[in-house]
Amino acid sequence: MASIHRYKRFENNIVLRVKNAARAAAGGILKFLKTAGKMITRRYTVVVVPHSEKKVYNLQLTVFSMACFVLVLAGMAGVFFFYGLSLSGTQRGLTDKDPRLSDAQASLDQLRDEVALLLRQSRGFQATLSNTLATLGTNAANADAGAPGENLASLFNIREVSIGTLQEVTDVQQLAAYLSAAVEPLQELRTILDSQNTLLSEIPSIWPIRGGLGHISMSFGQNKHPFTGQYYIHKGIDLSTYRQGDPVVATADGQVVTLESEPGGFGNYIIIRHKHGFYTRYAHLLSFRVTTGQRVQQGEIIGYIGNTGLSTGPHLHYEVHIGSDVVDPFKFITIRSNNSRNDR
Repeated sequence: MASIHRYKRFENNIVLRVKNAARAAAGGILKFLKTAGKMITRRYTVVVVPHSEKKVYNLQLTVFSMACFVLVLAGMAGVFFFYGLSLSGTQRGLTDKDPRLSDAQASLDQLRDEVALLLRQSRGFQATLSNTLATLGTNAANADAGAPGENLASLFNIREVSIGTLQEVTDVQQLAAYLSAAVEPLQELRTILDSQNTLLSEIPSIWPIRGGLGHISMSFGQNKHPFTGQYYIHKGIDLSTYRQGDPVVATADGQVVTLESEPGGFGNYIIIRHKHGFYTRYAHLLSFRVTTGQRVQQGEIIGYIGNTGLSTGPHLHYEVHIGSDVVDPFKFITIRSNNSRNDR
């Protein structure tokens, strides 16, 4: 029992001490708050005396208002400092971008020059295309007539403006549209050229020795016979490469109708029948590479240069017939002025 009473007394002392400490702390806090409140609400008078001394200004301030004023100043200073750092960073970024802006300006100037050149070249293209189509007799020949958008002249109606105000993007878009519109006449031109190529492949219009080899050693018409010494009409042309074995090609699409060997005349020779009444003869061959009845294409190898029959040396005797008439082969070989000798 005695121990219980001692414990109770000890417990009561502890509680009493805690209560006293709490009361002391609360009293201290209240005292501090009262003192702080008095200090905050304490008024200070600031006297402003102008040089004229005619009127004196009294400003009554409290610690609270001065603290607020200081906080506002500190906030404004912080904002200015922050924006100053941002402005400095922006300026550094602009400084770094300045060389790139200069390069971009130089590229833009170059683009303007290239667009101007492209526009000039497009006009040259328009004129050339119009003249070409006019020569071929197509509908696009009337390039200066018709409604806008229906002739080539309107395709390149681009207006140039002063330097610095040329709208390159718009002009390039216009040019793209114009070139797109020019596709149809170009396709028409291609059709015409394809037809021409088809026609030229059906008539003897290429050099009869592959690779354009050889030269004309005897022309068509009146010549002196190499064996009799008498003048006679040479019905073809002789092409010489000074050697045997060079490939001979068909000068047009056709069908082999004759493979013969004539020891006292043409030697080994081939006759091919073509469209439009043409026939071609290839004589004095070393050997054949085709058979009778075989269809051949222009440029296809049919035999090899030889020295067979009545011949003074390796060469090709080449003839062109239209029906029963013999014509000068050279006139047909030169039809393709830019490809008079076959390279196939």
